[in-house]
Amino acid sequence: MAVPGAGSPGRLVQYVVVRSDLVHALSWPLGAVITQACHAATAAIHLHYGDPDTQRYLAELDSMHKAPDEAALSGLSDRLSQAGVAHKLWVEQPENIPTCLALKPCPKEAVQPLLRKFKLFR
Repeated sequence: MAVPGAGSPGRLVQYVVVRSDLVHALSWPLGAVITQACHAATAAIHLHYGDPDTQRYLAELDSMHKAPDEAALSGLSDRLSQAGVAHKLWVEQPENIPTCLALKPCPKEAVQPLLRKFKLFR
């Protein structure tokens, strides 16, 4: 991963970006949406467990954001990939629906510009 500032002593965050349209437009139960976020966060931690920032994050913890819809979520995943930011796009199966994504824990200042437009989950 080529995230600037990786390994720096700054505040670590793990952003979990959830599609808000799952609840508001598609009428998914809130519990099902929360489950998607948990799956994505767990998968991102698992995939990057050996990373020093992940280990430091696990010794601390915090933060969560939402995306308005599937297009915004997929676009964010593409931008994160282009920027070299490690993350996991969670796709619910067998429906094959991208529902949320979770970043590998990393320094907040390195990823916040990519996530600035997303609102806190409510």
